[in-house]
Amino acid sequence: MSRLIFITHPEVIIDPNQPIPEWPLSEVGRCRMERFTESLAGDDIRAVYASTERKALDGAAVVAEKFGLTVKTDPDLGENDRSATGYIAPPEFWDVVREFFDHPTRSVRGWERAIDAQTRIVRAMTRVLRSERGEGDIVVVSHGAVGCLLTAHLQRVAIGQESRPTHPGGGCYLILDRDPLAIRSGWHAIEDNVLA
Repeated sequence: MSRLIFITHPEVIIDPNQPIPEWPLSEVGRCRMERFTESLAGDDIRAVYASTERKALDGAAVVAEKFGLTVKTDPDLGENDRSATGYIAPPEFWDVVREFFDHPTRSVRGWERAIDAQTRIVRAMTRVLRSERGEGDIVVVSHGAVGCLLTAHLQRVAIGQESRPTHPGGGCYLILDRDPLAIRSGWHAIEDNVLA
């Protein structure tokens, strides 16, 4: 049965002087994506999607190049809108993220509400599936928070109660059934080879 592989981008170059959507993958992140893509060799990857943020585009480009495909983009696959604050350094950033998930119907510091981001990502995934009706696998490269929000929707649990990626640098994936959209295999780091 055809799969949808949802990947959160791995490590990025953090530059507080650059808008967050323009941050590229770091060398570590790019190498991790390349190794992951090698694990897809022989798979029937028919389409690659990404948000319009550079880190997701960089990761998707690694996969697309391997399979001779063009990356398709959808801005609704993007991370929750944090432009109201811009860059917040850890550990404060993680406190704000925790509040974002703990209060999904409230805008935390002007950020997009978690409930709105969840609606947006589910809508985007529905569009991707409608656009790719043929056989073969679809790869979507997106972001950690929206991956968690998608997981909450698919697990039918409250936002903040979902299972989550565990790698501190990102670069985790879910394997999803396409019809209906459902979790086939939960979160794994891209180094884990459980793509069967």
